[in-house]
Amino acid sequence: MAKLYFHFSTMNAGKSTVLLQAAHNYRERGMVPYLLTAQFDNRAGEGRIASRIGIGQAADTFNPDDDLFARIEKRQAEGPVACVFIDEAQFLSKEQVWQLARAVDDLDVPIMCYGLRVDFRGELFPGSATLLALADEMREVRTICHCGKKATMVVRRDAEGRALSEGAQVQIGGNETYVSLCRKHWREAVGDG
Repeated sequence: MAKLYFHFSTMNAGKSTVLLQAAHNYRERGMVPYLLTAQFDNRAGEGRIASRIGIGQAADTFNPDDDLFARIEKRQAEGPVACVFIDEAQFLSKEQVWQLARAVDDLDVPIMCYGLRVDFRGELFPGSATLLALADEMREVRTICHCGKKATMVVRRDAEGRALSEGAQVQIGGNETYVSLCRKHWREAVGDG
């Protein structure tokens, strides 16, 4: 029975690594996965999911206007799809998450979404909020704060290393921009305390 999964975490937890390993497991068993990633996050190159540990895989891209149900249905018409993998799922729109849920229900294909739960302000991304509401199963990919506690928050830093508490929700970046922290150290970093 197909399900909608949401694998969530903070930055640098290894979500893309877990996605790529799971997709590899499907291919190793002779099954075909379908990989999608956000079009505007091209740090690894256009149409590529990559991990900081050096592994990567080509993927189709989605943008906020795409009908993902139609995309998955079209891809299935080209040949069997054992599972759909979506990286950077926080960038999905609310409507796109509903389209994915419909694809699970009506096209009988499992869909595994990987993304951030909260932004640098401690607020849910719209795609993540809808996935938390609709996913059949949720799994946390864990990472740790510098203190050793589980990191559940992320801080965005400016060029001088100062923690930011305002700005656009989306700014593409990696280790040079974001640091994963436990809630206590996030509060200290943003001056909430």
